[in-house]
Parts: sequence; C-alpha cells; structure tokens
Amino acid sequence: MSTDTTASVSTHILDTSIGRPAEGVAITLAARAGSDAAWVALGGSATDADGRCKDLPALPVGTTHVRLDFETETYFLSKQNQQAEAQQDAPANRDSGPDGAFFPEVAITFAVKPGEHYHVPLLLNPFGYSVYRGS
Repeated sequence: MSTDTTASVSTHILDTSIGRPAEGVAITLAARAGSDAAWVALGGSATDADGRCKDLPALPVGTTHVRLDFETETYFLSKQNQQAEAQQDAPANRDSGPDGAFFPEVAITFAVKPGEHYHVPLLLNPFGYSVYRGS
C-alpha cells in the first residue's frame, strides 16, 4: 500500500505462449534512493495460480527506483516438458540457451514517486517479453 511518503508495487505474469498466468515464478524486489545509490534487496515472493505476486515487500521511504527480477528459467524448463507433446512439429529448444531458456531471467527497472501505486505486468513467452505500467 502506498502512503504519502512511499510508493507501492505489484505485478503479475501472463504467459502469452499459452494464454495463461505463469504460476511459480520467483520474483525479487530491490530499491534505491537516487540513481547513484546502491540497490538494496528487499525480499521477494513467487507468482500464484493467477500469475500474481500479492506479497511483495513494502518500499522504504525515499525510494526513487525499483527493480523487479523475474526468475524465468525454472518456469520455462518445467513448461518445456509439459508442452513437448503439443509441439511435436516444432523443436521446443529452438534458439534457446544452453539450459533451454533463452531468457533465464528478466529484470525490469522503473522510477517511482511517493504516494503512487505501480502495477507492472510482465507478458512473457519463450522468445520475448513486454512490460507496461498497468492500473
């Protein structure tokens, strides 16, 4: 929850390759006060069955920048086996990294202002992603 002196952050992930929420993706939250300040890890959580992460840590007073780190590799490796039969004609590992995930992690950095809430959804697929400021 945002206050007059802090901002708040929420996120969710939609796997656009299957049109469903991405469950079980670990997310860590870091913040800093000023573009020259060091990042401070605040903690993290994982997405639920709806692809939402409802218990991210609160931002400290003075936060100006936030970074969300999404650990996507484990998610894609678990989905790879489940989708292999559905993709018999298309190699599941095409153009992927050495462990089968082209994007093993996604880091999103954005600026925040006190009193504002920032909902930052991640639209994800094995070979691309997009983010936006939601509501």
